[in-house]
Amino acid sequence: MNHQPYVMSPMNYPQPLNVVGERITVLASGQATGSYEIFLQAGPEGSGPPPHSHPWDEAFYVTRGEIEFGIGEEVTTALPGTLVHLPAQTTHWFRFGKGGGEMVSVTSRLAASRMFADMDREISPDAPDLAKLVGIGHRHGLTVAV
Repeated sequence: MNHQPYVMSPMNYPQPLNVVGERITVLASGQATGSYEIFLQAGPEGSGPPPHSHPWDEAFYVTRGEIEFGIGEEVTTALPGTLVHLPAQTTHWFRFGKGGGEMVSVTSRLAASRMFADMDREISPDAPDLAKLVGIGHRHGLTVAV
């Protein structure tokens, strides 16, 4: 595949995906870049995924609000300007704090954009079927910790 340069500005962002209330804007898919992916993630207070791991590296850069991250047994509160890097297979979770928050995330390969698109398409954000949500994650290599 021949990957081309492109510029993504707020006026041409794609429609955000709704993953159980979290708004995820795909800024760069692995299909477009040939490797990494970049997302703008915004969530309401208290939202975020359960403890999980996946076969891709992931990094988060907090731009607004306070976001609590659980990494293994450690929990830390990330403020704007904080970078959190997670190697593949690291069990982690996050929760958007009071008033919600926003962050930019980067993954090391094509995977998350397809998973988020499937979750947006197949899961109701208002009454999510959690077993189905976990099943979609599993299809894409994500493992939910028990």
